Amino acid sequence: MLILGIESSCDETGLALIDSEAGLLAHAVYTQIDMHKLYGGVVPELASRDHIRRVIPLLEEVLREAGRTKEELDAIAVTQGPGLAGALLVGVSIAHALGFALDIPVVGIHHMEGHLLANLLADPAPEFPFIALLVSGGHTQIMKVSGFGQYELLGDTLDDAVGEAFDKTAQLLGMSYPGGPAVSALAEKGTSGSIDLPRPMLHSGNLDMSFSGLKTAVLTAVKNAENPEDETFRANLARGFVDAVVDVLAAKAVKAMKQNKMKTLVVAGGVSANKQLRNRLVYEMKKRGMTVFFPPLKLCTDNGAMIATAGLERLKHMKPEEIQAHFKNLKFGVKPRWRLKEAAQDLR
Repeated sequence: MLILGIESSCDETGLALIDSEAGLLAHAVYTQIDMHKLYGGVVPELASRDHIRRVIPLLEEVLREAGRTKEELDAIAVTQGPGLAGALLVGVSIAHALGFALDIPVVGIHHMEGHLLANLLADPAPEFPFIALLVSGGHTQIMKVSGFGQYELLGDTLDDAVGEAFDKTAQLLGMSYPGGPAVSALAEKGTSGSIDLPRPMLHSGNLDMSFSGLKTAVLTAVKNAENPEDETFRANLARGFVDAVVDVLAAKAVKAMKQNKMKTLVVAGGVSANKQLRNRLVYEMKKRGMTVFFPPLKLCTDNGAMIATAGLERLKHMKPEEIQAHFKNLKFGVKPRWRLKEAAQDLR
């Protein structure tokens, strides 16, 4: 089965082709970072317009790279939510237009389910069940994954997602959007412990998290600094911020593993590319005889490959009559605030 994956939920346009036997054949991503950094964050209307410009050329690119044609497609998987409504509508419209023209089914995929299953493209790939740590610009969640479509939310951020906290810290340190890679690189030059920042909810007794207070602590440190533009101060503050984030995420992940008697941790989302977080989780899991999986670096950000993977899994779990229904249903829509639990219930 040959599946096309389309991702357009925010500021990356991603398309990919996955064969059920041969695996990932081709994928391409266009990022809008250079456009949005002028505004310090994503501008929804600009994002939508750019998706329109990029999606067809990217489709042609992945087909050419894979040596396939549109007529060989068996199904299309597209991000239906959550995300920016206008951006989602671009991908969903293209997917359904292609599906109608080619007479093939189109399945809507939850964006975070795509991130969750991106690790299935790793070599080796994790096996169910596992604990998942989802860390991105919009989500910071800990989930128990018993199988495909069997997701239990164990912990969530009460305010900022960790990726959002990285972006806001970058702004306070005078760096442009997106902040994650820049703050991480600056932290490498800093000294741990030179600036001590709080670890919010580290000892809360549950698996929930909070990062808005940490952002406020960074703001206070900048305001109280004699010379906030001093490179040593900036590097040490970045180090203090990263250390605080990593301490919280690692502690919560270990706690979730112990409480649920799990041996496998899967990390997904854009922040899963963070060097300090990867190193810490590898250390913590190895020390306890546990295993941690990360998606390939090229698949940490939003991409079509993770959507195609989730689509393939969803088609495997759908009844023939349900798949057939996708040929006849010409209605489509987007779900900007779609909850993963609701997406999982569609399989039951």
